[in-house]
Amino acid sequence: MVAVKAFSRASVCRTLRGSMKVLVVGSGGREHALAWKIQQSPLVDRVFAAPGNPGTAELGENVDIAADDLEGLVGFAVDNGIDLTVVGPEAPLCAGIVDLFRERGRLCFGPDRAAAELEGSKAFARRLCQHHRIPGPQWWAYDGLAQARAFLESRQDGPIVVKASGLAAGKGVVVCKDNEHARIAVSECFDGRFGDAGNVVLFEERLQGPEVSLITLTDGETIVPLEPARDHKPVGDGDTGPNTGGMGVITPVAIPPRLARQIETQIVFPTVHAMNREQRRYRGFLYAGLMLTQQGPRVLEYNCRLGDPETQPLLMRLQSDLVPLLLATAEGRLESVEAPVWDRRVAVCVVACSGGYPGDYKKGVPIFGLDRVATGPDLQVFHAGTRSTGGDLQTAGGRVLAVTALGDDAAAARERAYQALQAIEFEGMHYRHDIGAQ
Repeated sequence: MVAVKAFSRASVCRTLRGSMKVLVVGSGGREHALAWKIQQSPLVDRVFAAPGNPGTAELGENVDIAADDLEGLVGFAVDNGIDLTVVGPEAPLCAGIVDLFRERGRLCFGPDRAAAELEGSKAFARRLCQHHRIPGPQWWAYDGLAQARAFLESRQDGPIVVKASGLAAGKGVVVCKDNEHARIAVSECFDGRFGDAGNVVLFEERLQGPEVSLITLTDGETIVPLEPARDHKPVGDGDTGPNTGGMGVITPVAIPPRLARQIETQIVFPTVHAMNREQRRYRGFLYAGLMLTQQGPRVLEYNCRLGDPETQPLLMRLQSDLVPLLLATAEGRLESVEAPVWDRRVAVCVVACSGGYPGDYKKGVPIFGLDRVATGPDLQVFHAGTRSTGGDLQTAGGRVLAVTALGDDAAAARERAYQALQAIEFEGMHYRHDIGAQ
């Protein structure tokens, strides 16, 4: 049985207190939140971010190395004596950054290339679930436009989900209301909208029920579930409009004890065991996007890293030192550290986006008002897609800022987050007004 064990981490803290150099790879809101939490650790002396953003620059030192420049990153780690590298985005993990660091004798947090295929190929993930009896939707996969269209012609008209199998930056999923809508989505995949990610297309049964994001920390032997959260994917209020990378999050989400045990025994444990049996030992954050159907929990997707924007409110609520957990996971000794302690309050994260997102949008739009937001332990503004040009803050992505607040209940957290948003402005700025309202 895989289980969480509580042990003292005092010896680890005495050995490394105040001496560590940590490199965070990535430039989004997730990486800003990681750097924010890591720099609070008494074990850490310096935090670097590659390439980072204006938010991470306030916490440590940004390094002008792209997240996909694996040789550049490992070279920097070797030359600067980096003790731990923490990879935020999925692309470097799927490209084998952990394998490369391991070859050079440097510690890197995250799954290796073989394990990261759980996110890198949705077709692989579905085959894994089917082979190891992990509950999910019915699915079909095709690697050619003609075959995909033939499948649609053969099925009764109705809702269906179309997914690009590869990495598509959170935009490769289309929930289709009918076959005609699905034909358009399939054509976009094979026409190159998502690059190589669309070379294989999945069709999935459309499930019904509330969604939950459950992120688990695991070294392949020990499992430490983080607090459950609920992401809001569609761009518009009331879950309307196209899917995005995530418009906001609330955590925790109330899950009855019986359902929580069911999720662990039917999904989390079997997934880690299945990866072991496939000779793909998983070390890192394992993200399971779940649909809570009337028939029980079902896996919608796996990610091989922390979710974005789930990371921001989760780390706001995490009272424990994150660094010992990261170290122990990367070193395969997760059972030797204490389980995390959580703030019992509610955290709400609302994402402010560029005009036109998730479609085309302008970059370089000036951002105003951050100096009017009083940040502190209960409120943070994490930079998701920003840049500094001549000292002026500008937009640099579709999701620009992640305003994250704590409150005694959902209403209080929502009020604090939305009040802060009122002080921020940039041309075209839009956000959902119902994050955490249900």
